[in-house]
Amino acid sequence: MATPSPLDRYQRDLAAAPPREQPPTTVSGVPIDPLYTQANLPNFDPDRDLGYPGQYPFTRGVHASMYRSRLWTMRQFAGFGTARQTNERFKFLLDKGQTGLSTAFDLPTLMGLDSDDPRSLGEVGRLGVAVDSLDDVQQLFEGIDLAKVSVSMTINAPAIVVMAYFLANARDHGVDWKLLRGTIQNDILKEFHAQNEIVFPPEPSVRLVCDLIEFCADRVPQWNTVSISGYHIREAGSTAAQELAFTLADGFHYVETCLARGMDIDGFAPRLSFFFNSHNDIFEEVAKYRAARVIWAEAARHKYAAKQEASWKLRFHAQTAGCSLQDKQPEVNLIRVAYQALAAALGGCQSLHTNSMDETLALPSEHAATLALRTQQVLAHETGVTNTVDPLGGSYFIETMTRQIRERAQKYFDEIARRGGMIAALEAGWFRREIADAAFAYQREVDAQRKLIVGVNAFQEPEEKPIETLIVDEGAEKEQAARLRALKAKRDGAAVRRTLTEVKRVAATTENLLPALIEAAEARCTVGETMQAMAEVFGRHAGPGMW
Repeated sequence: MATPSPLDRYQRDLAAAPPREQPPTTVSGVPIDPLYTQANLPNFDPDRDLGYPGQYPFTRGVHASMYRSRLWTMRQFAGFGTARQTNERFKFLLDKGQTGLSTAFDLPTLMGLDSDDPRSLGEVGRLGVAVDSLDDVQQLFEGIDLAKVSVSMTINAPAIVVMAYFLANARDHGVDWKLLRGTIQNDILKEFHAQNEIVFPPEPSVRLVCDLIEFCADRVPQWNTVSISGYHIREAGSTAAQELAFTLADGFHYVETCLARGMDIDGFAPRLSFFFNSHNDIFEEVAKYRAARVIWAEAARHKYAAKQEASWKLRFHAQTAGCSLQDKQPEVNLIRVAYQALAAALGGCQSLHTNSMDETLALPSEHAATLALRTQQVLAHETGVTNTVDPLGGSYFIETMTRQIRERAQKYFDEIARRGGMIAALEAGWFRREIADAAFAYQREVDAQRKLIVGVNAFQEPEEKPIETLIVDEGAEKEQAARLRALKAKRDGAAVRRTLTEVKRVAATTENLLPALIEAAEARCTVGETMQAMAEVFGRHAGPGMW
């Protein structure tokens, strides 16, 4: 009788093993095989499909040495109350060892409203910092050397207005724009897919994104002009493949819009950046990041004919998954965040934000924010993750998942094209339906306890001691309103009217709007006034129903 081969023995032992109660799938619901071997990778060519870090197609990372030479930027999201209060938090985080600033704005600012607008009542400074004018931006970055500190600003519909404030502030302080480093999110398409902070219809909204890209390409050459964001798509309930596909599709649309203007892709593509979620499934997330680099590199090089390697490289910021955090046993969120941060580092991120354990309950306290930052520091300096480049590269499992997620993304690209392109699919509500279906499928698995969430549908604690959380002083709204009243009383009314008239004139043309917006910023025009001037030309987005 022939001795069974190792494979035969394995298959026999596997068949005899009892199945686990929860089916082994990724967070996105993709079934996972019990074992991965070379048979899962037909026609896999390591030189072609894997390659080397820092070389096309960048599967293994955008730099040859990755973290052996330079760690990712540790950039904790911060912002609450007034510019004065957030400036204090910025300085606190820099003192704790943070290496870049990341600005959260309050809901009125995100929606292009002033703090004294009746619709802003009760929301001023609640979920981020209130910014109404150039004066607020000056106070926000007071005492911070913008020529040395990288700054990120998470804002979309009014992004071009806030960028005008930022540039005017730098100029007023004698900082050469060519020295400014940082990122403004400026990704309006994902707002239509998922987050809903929308002011103008799709076409003029994309025009503003590309105006900012065009203006900064020469004048602010180190600035990342758009952070093409899948984070909020994933937070809305998408799968990993949907996050990847919809994000890259948004990026392709911005590229094509800029090319239609006659811009040189190598003049702007190197300053496009990406922003991805880092969810609980470590291996699915790593595969997603690796697939993203390959898809972008292939499109930039072959579809859009970019000649420079810098244009082929997908650089990305990652943030741990806010949607995974729970209000039950909130200290357990520290553990979730640590594993999610590990996935981002294994996947080769360029910067990282780690969520605080209390973010489902309130804005982060100083204690929680410090622990979140310490999570990154332990990961970087104590775990060995930074010692070698792409430590999971070549794994049968990782390479199979990377290939599979690329294939699923390609199916979405084909479907978007079949539906008439980005704007047509967006206006038909297709992206929203896809995300909603995925969110429903995931929640169904949780409700059936086929996916276990510690503290929620498993391992509950009968009694929990509440943790201390940050309370935003209600006086912040009054302080901001008083500051805004004082600004309007002392500014030159004629200059305000003149510059807003110029904003409307330029909006009605194909001229770049940023020069007019910078002049309006210098005249102390507010966010709400400037957005209203553009709305008189562009109209406001009413939006079709989801279905």
